[in-house]
Amino acid sequence: MLRCLCLISLALSCLGAVLENCDSSQSDRCRRISQEEAMHPRLNVPKVSFTNRASGYPHEKTSDYWINLGHQHVQDKINRRLNTNRAKNVVFFIGDGMSIATLASARVALGGEEKELSFEKFPYSGLSKTYCVDAQVADSACTGTAYWNGVKTNYMTLGVNAQVPLGDCEAALDSTTHTESLAKWALDAGKSAGIVTTTTVTHASPAAGYAHVADRMWENDSIVRKSGCDPNEVTDIARQLIEGPVGSRLSVVMGGGRAHLRDSSIPDEEGGFGFRNDSRDLISEWLNDGQPNKRYVWNRNDLLNLPSNTEQVLGLFESGDMQFYLESQERQTQDTEPTLEEMTRSAINILKKNENGFFLFVEGGRIDHGHHYTMARAAVGEAIEFHKAIEAARQLLSEDDSLIVVSSDHSHTMSISGYPTRGNDIFGTSDRTIAKDGMPYMTLNYANGPIQSNQYSTSGRVNPESTDFSKWSSLYPFHVPLDMETHAGDDVGVFASGPYAHLFTGTMEQSHLPHLMAYASSIGNGPRS
Repeated sequence: MLRCLCLISLALSCLGAVLENCDSSQSDRCRRISQEEAMHPRLNVPKVSFTNRASGYPHEKTSDYWINLGHQHVQDKINRRLNTNRAKNVVFFIGDGMSIATLASARVALGGEEKELSFEKFPYSGLSKTYCVDAQVADSACTGTAYWNGVKTNYMTLGVNAQVPLGDCEAALDSTTHTESLAKWALDAGKSAGIVTTTTVTHASPAAGYAHVADRMWENDSIVRKSGCDPNEVTDIARQLIEGPVGSRLSVVMGGGRAHLRDSSIPDEEGGFGFRNDSRDLISEWLNDGQPNKRYVWNRNDLLNLPSNTEQVLGLFESGDMQFYLESQERQTQDTEPTLEEMTRSAINILKKNENGFFLFVEGGRIDHGHHYTMARAAVGEAIEFHKAIEAARQLLSEDDSLIVVSSDHSHTMSISGYPTRGNDIFGTSDRTIAKDGMPYMTLNYANGPIQSNQYSTSGRVNPESTDFSKWSSLYPFHVPLDMETHAGDDVGVFASGPYAHLFTGTMEQSHLPHLMAYASSIGNGPRS
């Protein structure tokens, strides 16, 4: 009898729980239900045509499609043979600021969530940890030193170890603090080397391959002087490119940055003057140093029509950074602005003349700048151009003897959120939910951004419906107002194809990357393949 009463009591208790009205109750159970519903909302599924991506492609409705896809993936994995050939050529691609969220956004912008970027098809991938010796969230100088030289260092210092404090005029003069780069290892092994970027060629990422400075901002002598250092003692980055033991031996240098190589009295090809204050024209000095078959070009047409006997090229296509790709399309400046793919193809065609092989560094540098301005369309557009350049390199070079490694220096604060419908415009508003303030919100948002943006208001969130987000230069919403959007500290992807590509897996220190590339091509002073 007692057992029956207990069962009845339990049943009534359960019934009470079922009948409890959580609209008015504040019980722990109701709070848990409310929190769970908020974390996993039941969305309004739009009534759309079966062929629309919002409801999935027809073949995705079946179990067989996904099972067969998974089986094929397993077969690809188990049938793949390790490539242990020596890498004659190495091409190292860095998407500056190319976070995982940037990759996902680029896929959707290319045509769908299920798309693959060229390097996502590479057989091996991993993650890289991006912190500096003295910072949780990195900049492009300490990361550049890590992935070029295999040594982690301090924030904003370049080509030196962490014994050099930022901005110390004398510390970096000590050669024992200098680090050696992949470019130096390749050149010392008889290979050719080159750099390609969409930023200035004296910017932190490319400069980590040939320069040694206590401050990445020291791109020319004027900046060195303004920082309180003597430019006669502290050699600026542009001079190290033209005169330095590594920079002077590079066969290919392409990007922007003409002004850092010319005195303020020297006019630029497209208007304005140089930034230097030492009466020097480093471009002319490079061109007229007596070596044969050298070419200086400043526009796309000249680059695409280089003489076949060209052995060294200095291509500087802007006084500062190169234009965003989408910007060049709008301004119709394609005659002067080569694409990253075109620069990559031209660089490979020159470097491959060396029968010993080559090392090439290629940077999609303005992905980072797009994010800093919270211009999501510009950043993703640069990522897509980056994808095209990698695809071209893989087509030009055999997997048998050419290793291609793709990564990023650091992340950014852009996120993808809001449960949007499959196929929804990645650059638009989330289409199935609205915020608690009654306004829509964008799928792409930033954790922080520039206070001068039209997306910042002291009176509350700006209604996205009041902004035109269709332009490449549209500024996207953010939370914390700063002078500029910041980098983020999460890991970035690593993708590899070619000899010893299987080494580039797992989670690794960013400083491990050059040592792995050196091993694959038997250069440097480390282990040899």
